[in-house]
Amino acid sequence: MIEKKIGDPIGNAILTYAEDRRPADIIVKSEICDDDIIPLEVLFRPFDEMPELEQIALEESRGKVLDVGAGAGAHAKYLKELELEVECIDISQGAVDYLIDMDYKARKVDFFDLKEEKYDTILMLMNGIGIAGTLKNLEKTLEHAKSMLNEGGQILCDSSDIKYLYEDEDGSMLIDLNSEYYGNFRFQMKFKSEVGPWFDWLYVDFENLFKAAKAVGLKASKIYDKDDHFLAQITLAD
Repeated sequence: MIEKKIGDPIGNAILTYAEDRRPADIIVKSEICDDDIIPLEVLFRPFDEMPELEQIALEESRGKVLDVGAGAGAHAKYLKELELEVECIDISQGAVDYLIDMDYKARKVDFFDLKEEKYDTILMLMNGIGIAGTLKNLEKTLEHAKSMLNEGGQILCDSSDIKYLYEDEDGSMLIDLNSEYYGNFRFQMKFKSEVGPWFDWLYVDFENLFKAAKAVGLKASKIYDKDDHFLAQITLAD
């Protein structure tokens, strides 16, 4: 049995569900909106139970793939079935321990600490581009990802334009004009008695993602869009 770590709600949730397969939820607290939940079984879902957006992203993946924030390895599992070379990273020790135990190539490392490594596909699903934290850090995040792309490589990421959260009944926008960007969030994860630290997370609209990509010599194309949630393919600019 893999030892659970204090202060690692995601890792503990993954290890707990792997042991007993009992339904339970990760609680996601926000400073802006009501608490949300992540059912544990979602982290283990097979390909045919994934949203269409994720299925498209996995089918578009090619070559050597970096799965950023791999969690319980749901995406990596399908990519391995396609016989692609997949490397998983996560900042959760429990998640990484589980992945290694399941024979995935996995490391506990922050995405921004990766150096001199090259990939054909950098996969950032479940709003993985949110690791930028804030809109002002998005260009830096994309520039770092760009430095790890092989020639002809791609970044596949999804996000949501959450402007709808601020819409009044008459269609007007209730946005704090003193805030940097309406998609800058702070979250905290909780699973049973384990509570993680607060962290910054970004929800970015496609226009701002396109601008940030262009600023660092990348080209962003929208390849899926439904209900304010989109999938982007980002490549080196011509």
